[in-house]
Amino acid sequence: MVVLAAACMLTGRLGVAEDFHFDSSISRPVLENYLSRSISFTELLHDELNKPRNERGADPHHNLRLLLSTKAKFIGRALMVWGRESNLPRFLETAKPFAEALHTADPEIVLQAADFEIVTRGVETIQIPEQVLREFGQTATNRNFRYEAMLYPDGRFVNHWGGRGSVPDMSQFETRMWFYFLATSYIDVGIEAIHFGQIGLMDKNDPGHVGWLDMLGRVRAYARQHARRHFLICDSHAPTGGYVENGKLLFDFHSFPLRIVEVTNQPYKGILRVGYSDSIFKRSKGGITPSGWSCEHLPYLVEFDNFGRSNPGKPSKSPFIWGWDEITWFALLPEKERNDWLRYAWNWVKENDPDGHLEMPGSRVMIPGTPDGPRWYWANTRSDACPNGFNTESTIKEIWEKDGRE
Repeated sequence: MVVLAAACMLTGRLGVAEDFHFDSSISRPVLENYLSRSISFTELLHDELNKPRNERGADPHHNLRLLLSTKAKFIGRALMVWGRESNLPRFLETAKPFAEALHTADPEIVLQAADFEIVTRGVETIQIPEQVLREFGQTATNRNFRYEAMLYPDGRFVNHWGGRGSVPDMSQFETRMWFYFLATSYIDVGIEAIHFGQIGLMDKNDPGHVGWLDMLGRVRAYARQHARRHFLICDSHAPTGGYVENGKLLFDFHSFPLRIVEVTNQPYKGILRVGYSDSIFKRSKGGITPSGWSCEHLPYLVEFDNFGRSNPGKPSKSPFIWGWDEITWFALLPEKERNDWLRYAWNWVKENDPDGHLEMPGSRVMIPGTPDGPRWYWANTRSDACPNGFNTESTIKEIWEKDGRE
């Protein structure tokens, strides 16, 4: 009875906060537990663990240590291609042993990849696997993906990304094969979540999201057979609050940038506000989730997004904050202000919308306003292993530990 009482006391204190179990579907409490321990760590799995430094001068083992030390559970954008499709085979090769190392240390960790709203002619360097052709009822042929076949027939969004790439049209057969190929390749190296980018750009020719539902259905069927826990957690950016067809949500959770508000006449100060611009606060749509449970508002993540700069250091309009994107603005704050703002943002989201969760900034590209400024944000404590760390790691750990005690 003493043992039972002690166990009950422990369960009462921890509640569902320690529950990270899922298989074949995911409950709302478990999903929110993951979102509440989410950190964006862009391109984490692109690094080789057998090398002392990555191409940006950081020790990959130091990044692995940070994730385990903070007890992060959902690692955002750990594997991705933004264009650069010819690099995919190399990224997949490094991703598998890195993912295995993380899962050996903590089997509960979910690693997220990304299928973004861009294709370039680099897709034509990738041969279509026979399994992908069979999935889509195609005759097995020795051919590569076709860039032109993924684009909008009317020319919309061609060369949209500064001439470097175009927005794919999900109503096109070739696009669905490409996204399926990416997703299944990610699953095969240990990925259990995929961010599908700006669906709003990719579904202009897809009434009823027929193309999206077809692709997502095939990917989820593959996950049921091949994913670590027979399930894939899918999300996309949701500027309209999300995507619902016949009462059914397309995704397992929503995500969107923070949309930070400039404070007039207080240079570089930013706050959060419900209803500002196209922010998602209190606007996440509900319905029946892919796991079968219903909600009035689907849980969501808000992230420190990267999207460039516009007259940096000067007053600006959404989505920019004092001329920078969100992660750059955050990184360029003085260290104390930066850590205080992270505490503020965490508490603000919890207090203003219980369906929302702040995704911690771990690793992300940034674009400063000076030619010699830093080009990458690291949350890591600055050290020889990460000489360009921004010293946010201890604050993230502090916030999460305090949240676990409440």
